[in-house]
Amino acid sequence: MSRIILYTGKGGVGKTSVAAATALQCSKRGERTLVLSTDAAHSLGDSLDTTLGPEPSAVADNLWAQETDVYYSIDRYWGTIQDWLQSLFAWEGLDTVMAEEMAVVPGMEELASLLWILEHQQTGNFDTIIVDCAPTAETFRLLSLPESGRWWLEKIFPVSRRVSGLARPVLRRFTDLPMPDDHVFGAIENLFDRMKRVQGLLTDPTVASVRLVVNAEKMVIKEAQRAYTYLGLYGYPIDLVVCNRLMPDDTSSGYFAAFHESQQRYLELARETFAPVPVRGVPFFDREVVGLAMLDRVGDALFEDHRPSEFFYQGRTFTIQRSGDTYVLETPVPLADRRDLSLLEAGEELVISVGRYRRNLLLPRVLVGRPVVSAKLDAGRLRIEFGGNVRDRK
Repeated sequence: MSRIILYTGKGGVGKTSVAAATALQCSKRGERTLVLSTDAAHSLGDSLDTTLGPEPSAVADNLWAQETDVYYSIDRYWGTIQDWLQSLFAWEGLDTVMAEEMAVVPGMEELASLLWILEHQQTGNFDTIIVDCAPTAETFRLLSLPESGRWWLEKIFPVSRRVSGLARPVLRRFTDLPMPDDHVFGAIENLFDRMKRVQGLLTDPTVASVRLVVNAEKMVIKEAQRAYTYLGLYGYPIDLVVCNRLMPDDTSSGYFAAFHESQQRYLELARETFAPVPVRGVPFFDREVVGLAMLDRVGDALFEDHRPSEFFYQGRTFTIQRSGDTYVLETPVPLADRRDLSLLEAGEELVISVGRYRRNLLLPRVLVGRPVVSAKLDAGRLRIEFGGNVRDRK
């Protein structure tokens, strides 16, 4: 089964370069590798210094690349459903071009990108699939689509199908309104089934993992921290954080001294924030990272002697369960002594300190404002119980 690695991060941090560099390193190790861009504002082709299309193109030995295209993907995966939507909008009086545009519903491009991942996984043509995801906020939406799609399939779809079947013969006597037939509903059912399989694939810790790309800057790390929390909450395994564009040590004095010092401080914050997931650095190079030669330098610096497709961390970074009116958060705290344990809530953050070990965990919204009732450390896992009453947030 293909190894799947998804790269995401705040726009502008260099995730496309890191994704492309990872793919190149995998291909050099003999792995048949595909790097796939799901970002609507594609820059993968620019990074590889080549022209890419909606199907995989050979870039180097054992390396293929692809930039998804919404209309091409819709024709491939949504054809039947879009044809019905288009006829419905045309019936409402929209001209052909406008009806075609309106039939591209929100989320369709992200979903099509997910289905490409599933298709490549099923073909077995690639040993490793690297996904250059959209910036963080769009990635949340992309990865939550299978979950919301399953809800529609289980709650709304059976009712809609029954109602449509009953109403279709009656309505045809009075109107030419296009009603979805069994062929359309069959296509929808097949689509949701694929979405369910995609989610199972991307949450399988033996197959897939997410990697966060950050810069050593406060705002970037905060956004990645939020991604870290919510990806973990939805069960998407995270195995690595990449801190990109670090100033070299020889800039610790002179003009860039203050910037270098600031980066080192935020690099340490990143290590505290994302533990136990490891943080690996990439230096700031003296030229633009474009083309295979520069991507090769990025990959060498990032992975050194490691195999890029290995799992750098396996395990859930935290779990949250509801028990009556309380919530229980569990997180690994390795090699910790319970006598040194302390907790501090600061707004949306929970600061966990055990001796010299410190971790800043951004709390999910459901836990913000809830008081900590108890905390217990046992066998390297910290169990924190939150009360059921939300404190005044003002």
